[in-house]
Amino acid sequence: MSSSDHLVPVVAYARISADLTRDGHGVEDQHKVNDDTAAAVGCRIVHYYTDNDLSAAKADLVRPDFEAMLKALKAGRLPDGQAVRGAIVVADDRLVRRVGDYERFVDALTYEDGRVYADAKGLKDLYNEDVESMGLFGVVISKAEVRKIRRRTRRSHRRRAELGIPVGGKRPFGWNDDKRTLRPEEAERLAQAARDVIAGKSLHSILLQWREEGVRTVHGNPWTARSLKLAIWNPRLCGWRRHNGELVRDADGIPVVGQWEPIITPKEWMAIDALFSARIKSNVRADGTVTDYRTPSHLLTGILRCGKPKPDGQICNAPMRVSTRPDLSGGFVYQCPARSMGGCGGSGRNGVKVDEYVTEAVLAKLEERAAVKQEGDAEWSGAEELERLTKKQRTMLQKWQEDLISDELFFPENHKMEVRIKELRKERTEHALRVQRASKVTANVRERWFSGELDMAQKRALIREALHAVIVLPVGGGGRRPFNPDLLVLKWTDG
Repeated sequence: MSSSDHLVPVVAYARISADLTRDGHGVEDQHKVNDDTAAAVGCRIVHYYTDNDLSAAKADLVRPDFEAMLKALKAGRLPDGQAVRGAIVVADDRLVRRVGDYERFVDALTYEDGRVYADAKGLKDLYNEDVESMGLFGVVISKAEVRKIRRRTRRSHRRRAELGIPVGGKRPFGWNDDKRTLRPEEAERLAQAARDVIAGKSLHSILLQWREEGVRTVHGNPWTARSLKLAIWNPRLCGWRRHNGELVRDADGIPVVGQWEPIITPKEWMAIDALFSARIKSNVRADGTVTDYRTPSHLLTGILRCGKPKPDGQICNAPMRVSTRPDLSGGFVYQCPARSMGGCGGSGRNGVKVDEYVTEAVLAKLEERAAVKQEGDAEWSGAEELERLTKKQRTMLQKWQEDLISDELFFPENHKMEVRIKELRKERTEHALRVQRASKVTANVRERWFSGELDMAQKRALIREALHAVIVLPVGGGGRRPFNPDLLVLKWTDG
């Protein structure tokens, strides 16, 4: 008899709403706490349920592992027949955010007598009506408090912006710690840089000069092209303020003046704004590919899905990740994540060979589609209006800078044009996306692919156009086996 057989068999649950780094460390940390809790209360964890990067507050969002856990708790066993006598979580808010979900969890856990429930603070008796009521009350209070905090924060930020009060955090470059009075040497640098930009000097040359002179940001870091551009483009330089990406204006549409000393004049900042705004381009390339600044470094990350069957007959379906394997040709494999990360950890495949096979299949499919359908490329109907409004805005700005029109006329009209120009740019981006999705590749896609003309983002965009996913079926039998393309099931998009 094993020394752990006397321990109560339980399941563990972990959840995080936003996995920004996409590495699952948040849920992994929660499961480590769950392991410690299980040891402390005399339980052994027989299965880990994980909902990574999923909110518990949205009514229309299904959490697959939460639902699977409820079924196991109510049945008192896992799909493979292993007994389940309770559940462990880090805290109630990792488990539920909605009253209805809490009630369903309690019903499932207490479906039979003798079940246990524990969080990081210890055991809780959910058979006790007072404890259950406190749990429900806690969920309601938590949800209401989150809403109140969000509303108060939004109102406070908006109110401070309308009063021209400086925002919190580190002091801006050019101002002292009070964020109101100027730090002369920094302010002079910013003013000169702003006027140099207006005069036609490049940001790159200004950046090189600042680096040679050893100028540092308020955090002590070297300046970058992006940080310099944001500093010069900040309306704070002329005494104005942005809130949620828009200039804060009074009822007449005139920008609110902040409670700090300006570095340049409003007319100078408007000239900078016009220069930088004119350089904004759609993030859709000429071929329709959307620029992705977080493009994975491997071709099929997020596209490959684990096809290993679960005990209930359903496939694992977890997105496969890349693992380094220096002993293999190519040096990496696509691997199903571990159970604590939402996968089964039971399947992997040579990355280079999978990439080669899927690439050839996708190119053949795209060439087939191109042979039967011609690429459509309708012109965007808003191009003329966008060009007209942009020219009109520049003309109006020039007249205002020459004092030919008043502030009362300029600011309301300019604001209206800004809103419409932003709408048109969004429509242009959406149109380019529609064209890219509706069109098929040109006949020389194979040549472009292998010539190095296409970068990783463009290649992945073409694969996404052709494929919904690739299901990787298990090899079976254990040990290494020759690569078998028949175990890759390609799910094609409609073409």
